[in-house]
Amino acid sequence: MNSQNHVIYICSDSVGETAEAVARATMKQFEADTVTLKRAAHIQTEDEIREIVQKAAEQQALILYTLVQPELMLMMKQEAVKHDLIAVDIMGPPMQAFINTFHQTPNRKPGMLHTMDQDYYNRIEAIEFTVRTDDGKNTSEIGNADIVIIGVSRTSKTPLSLYLAHKGYKVANIPIVPELKPAEMLVSMSAKRIFGLTIHPNQLLQIRRARLHALGLQHDASYATEERIAMELDYAHSIMEKLECPIIDVSNRGIEETAGLILEYV
Repeated sequence: MNSQNHVIYICSDSVGETAEAVARATMKQFEADTVTLKRAAHIQTEDEIREIVQKAAEQQALILYTLVQPELMLMMKQEAVKHDLIAVDIMGPPMQAFINTFHQTPNRKPGMLHTMDQDYYNRIEAIEFTVRTDDGKNTSEIGNADIVIIGVSRTSKTPLSLYLAHKGYKVANIPIVPELKPAEMLVSMSAKRIFGLTIHPNQLLQIRRARLHALGLQHDASYATEERIAMELDYAHSIMEKLECPIIDVSNRGIEETAGLILEYV
């Protein structure tokens, strides 16, 4: 991309999170520092669409939309053609494919993704559990976890746990430190619920030094030395082998990818 500022309009008759997630995933494939996202949520009328598309035309913007009401979808398509804009229907093709394949009729209700059904409450419960047991806290609750993540400091245990919690899994994460014995309850748990995270020593070194720099501390503290990191990783690996749990190398791996590997086991 060049230095020109680009604009993407996120349009939805709900909150617009789906289209925005697609936009952000797409932006990661480009040098998208100059892209601005503008969300227009809870669209209810055709006049709103006319106004949005007019603004988008003035900025030569791209439009991504998730509209489930047929009249609003049609108006968006017509206005986009009228103003010579590209408007991408995020929900339309998958919904039509579902109709064609399974011969079912959609509800056509905006915001169904966020309906407060039992799944919603289960996710809230999972998130609350995961926060309570983050970083080795409340180890007495570990037995209630769907997934237990172990590993040395700065292997993304917390963000990974929260990502999985948002998918409805109760996750406890426990730091492995040579000076501390791992929770005794781990030994009695099924290894299928425990996942060990490891990482390349050099990458961990850079991560820890960056962390110390952010805290205004010296980068040569023992926490971020090659000797200390090698010792911690060796110790953690020995614990994981004793537990006979799957070990996942998170080096250069995104949280989503690591979560996917864990869910393959679960």
